[in-house]
Amino acid sequence: MRTALICLLAGLWLPGAGLGAEICAGTTYGEGVTLAESTPVAAILAEPEAWAGKSVRIEGKVVEVCQNKGCWMEIAAGDEDGGLRVKVDDGVIVFPTSAQGRQAVAEGTVETGELTREEWIARLEHQAEEQKRPFDPATVGEGPFRYTRVKGTGAVICD
Repeated sequence: MRTALICLLAGLWLPGAGLGAEICAGTTYGEGVTLAESTPVAAILAEPEAWAGKSVRIEGKVVEVCQNKGCWMEIAAGDEDGGLRVKVDDGVIVFPTSAQGRQAVAEGTVETGELTREEWIARLEHQAEEQKRPFDPATVGEGPFRYTRVKGTGAVICD
């Protein structure tokens, strides 16, 4: 009993032993992941301005990867629709298309912004081209056109 209590207390005090501290076995990209605690994707999407400029660690299922240059991946917000894009500089980190459907942990700084309708359409056209999907600008509403993403510095794609 005493040994079990000591082990429990040691687990609470050891750095990296807290909830969310473990990172899956997998392939590391960029600078890897150094933050100990994860922030839920849904929390960032619910209050993007509160997270803007902050370093975060997120984790979840990769629901999409840039098919052109591997310069971004989107991590789902749990079982809900939507996710958070982790964007990296082209060629600095290249996420493999095989990451789609796998679990990942990523780290970076939350970025938010607002675009004009023309900028938003250009962005959607670019993404459609990357993903080899059709796009009709007539389907774009009147806005506002806000985005939230993580400027990624590192990630681990789980095996």
